[in-house]
Amino acid sequence: MTHFPYFVAVWLFAIGVVGIVRSRDYVQLIACLTVIQSATYVLLLAIGYKVHAGAPIFSDHPVGSPAVDPVVQALVLTDIVVGAAVTALLLSLVIQLRKRRGTIAPDTLQPMSD
Repeated sequence: MTHFPYFVAVWLFAIGVVGIVRSRDYVQLIACLTVIQSATYVLLLAIGYKVHAGAPIFSDHPVGSPAVDPVVQALVLTDIVVGAAVTALLLSLVIQLRKRRGTIAPDTLQPMSD
């Protein structure tokens, strides 16, 4: 088995972490979190992959032939849906922050006054 998907997952994770460290506003931070989450997709799919295996839903394969793990694919699909919901929620919070405080840069935010 090739190690390329694992290298891609580590590379995506590293790019996301560097982006989080260097982000100047919350929109960039959310985008970098999305990149990190895509690293989890690649990692999960690489774990569930089998060489020369077919899809588990086709019945034309003989009994006992190798099949790709469908649980990992279901986890990736669930991760994509949850990630989209979390990203939408975080972006809506950034919009509210911009409306109420006038900025989305963490460095320029002031503590709320009473």
